[in-house]
Amino acid sequence: MSLDLLIRNGRVYDGTGSSWIRADVGVDGDTLALFRGDTSHLEAGRVIDATGLAVCPGFIDMHAHSTMAILADPAHEPKVRQGVTTELIGVDGNSYAPFPSSDDLDGWSVMNAGLDGRRPPGMQWSTVAEYLDLYDRSVPVNIAYVIGNTPLRVATVGWSDVELTDEDVAAQKHLLQEGLDQGAFGFSTGLTYPPGSFADIDELTKLAEVAARNGAMHVSHVRYGAGPTFTDPFREVIEITRRTGAPLHISHYASLSKKDGEFNDLLDLVEKARDEGLQVSFDAYPYNQGGTRAIVAVSDWIEEGGPDRILEHLSSPTSRARLRKETDPRQSRWRYPADWHLSGFEHPDYQHFEGVPLDQIAAAMGLDPLDALCDLLLAENLGLSYVGHDSNNMKTVRQVLSHDLCAVGSDALLVGSAPSPRTYGTFPKMLGSLVRDEGLMTIEEAIRKMTSYPAGLLGIPDRGVIRNGAKADLVVFDPATVGSSASLQDPCQFPTGLPNVIVNGVLVVDNFRRTNATPGRALRRLR
Repeated sequence: MSLDLLIRNGRVYDGTGSSWIRADVGVDGDTLALFRGDTSHLEAGRVIDATGLAVCPGFIDMHAHSTMAILADPAHEPKVRQGVTTELIGVDGNSYAPFPSSDDLDGWSVMNAGLDGRRPPGMQWSTVAEYLDLYDRSVPVNIAYVIGNTPLRVATVGWSDVELTDEDVAAQKHLLQEGLDQGAFGFSTGLTYPPGSFADIDELTKLAEVAARNGAMHVSHVRYGAGPTFTDPFREVIEITRRTGAPLHISHYASLSKKDGEFNDLLDLVEKARDEGLQVSFDAYPYNQGGTRAIVAVSDWIEEGGPDRILEHLSSPTSRARLRKETDPRQSRWRYPADWHLSGFEHPDYQHFEGVPLDQIAAAMGLDPLDALCDLLLAENLGLSYVGHDSNNMKTVRQVLSHDLCAVGSDALLVGSAPSPRTYGTFPKMLGSLVRDEGLMTIEEAIRKMTSYPAGLLGIPDRGVIRNGAKADLVVFDPATVGSSASLQDPCQFPTGLPNVIVNGVLVVDNFRRTNATPGRALRRLR
């Protein structure tokens, strides 16, 4: 028997949470097979000796912001070098299809550039099908896609905070159904990101009804700050599932938690929902540094009307004066300029501000923080990222990550050279710091959270596992040395102890080096 690739002598973790077995893993095309016992008779075009190493399924990132960045730079090293072989994009309600109007696509590409990167020049699409085709065999990882409620809203009522008519609701539902038929895995909501955040619970329930009818999921960035308690925003999206039955996956579940013990309320909320028979899951990342588009540092009323209106407000002394009157900390993060920095500078006059906290930038510019931020957002056409230095309570993060229902989602931004360290380190940090060094969970459980569990949530049963006939998405790593030294001060560091990554049977990382291969596929939801 002749194989394309044979990985010999490794400890094989199959992704299900079971203990490792001694076996060789063969790859024929894009499919794998397990071989036990004497395999000396097997021939292969390439043999990898994994003595002393572990072999497991490729990692599935349940919260990725790679949409434009991976199209602009298909090397995609920050993610591929971590062992990521599949990414869920379109999260936070901030997706890029469908956009029936090319002008709306252009506007959205500007408005969301600080989160997902700039759209490569000349790339155009309208439908979900056309959009997914851009990723097929042109990127190094597999792509699963959820449709954000932002394009659905923009396509029907534009960029403003208006109430939908019955006709508008029907149009949104039609677009969502069409996108699901073209392969999307569900829909997403970003309930602090205008214009998607303008949707109320009744509007979102109508979309969730479509998802439930199709067996598709609702992935939600909740409406942080809604209600008097920290758990109120999560109750809203769980209520949508209660009304419709649509499977709910809550993004970055530990994000913005500040108080010790808050995890008890978070986990209790989900467990009670599961006891009701509601399918609720969540993801988290192992860092306290956050990140998003920098426009969040000012009040979200300036975002009503779309990107042109945002730029007008940023230029207006009257609007800046109104922004100065805001007292809500979530609507005026510019008031805390030492607590975060900016990434993504392209203008030559400002590139030296990359990774510098806003208070220092403002001092260098001779401006107050608000004026400095507004001037920079104008100069960079909104394409800046915000990186929070102390966004999450790590006690809460650890408890949430160790829960059975938690998958791993990096929430990695690929904008500029000073991102959160999660961009380069999420998955190896799970295996290194949290598993080997802290003993937070077993290696088998950590691998399950990054492989078969998210594959099950997405409904892609041929990925996330090592078994005969499964797709050959694989990672070879050294349990003794795997890890990440990415830090807030030096975030762009590739992991250690992770020499080989295979996507659809093709080596995309070979002996710690990124190959030129782009074997990734745009995955379509099974119906």
